[in-house]
Amino acid sequence: MNRDQYNPQPVDTSDVSLPPQLEALIERVAMNVHEVWASSRKSQGWTYGPYRDDKLKTHPCLVPYEELPEQEKQYDRDTAVGTLKLIMKLGYEISKSTDI
Repeated sequence: MNRDQYNPQPVDTSDVSLPPQLEALIERVAMNVHEVWASSRKSQGWTYGPYRDDKLKTHPCLVPYEELPEQEKQYDRDTAVGTLKLIMKLGYEISKSTDI
């Protein structure tokens, strides 16, 4: 397939509303999304740098989640929300059974 012909077709989750009690979960999932990304980058030899440089493998977001610019945190939150909405759209229920 020609890459120019690729047409992404994510599942439509626009009809799914996340309950307010999932707000804390959204932030925790967003934080983990960043941790997974950062861990992967570091395992590939990337390090912190003031700007992204693919040749030097430096990236300004290789910092703890709390230190990310709000725009980057929002990107991770959007990923978390999209994932949680997909889980619910597919018929799964999200509930908390213990305090971790």
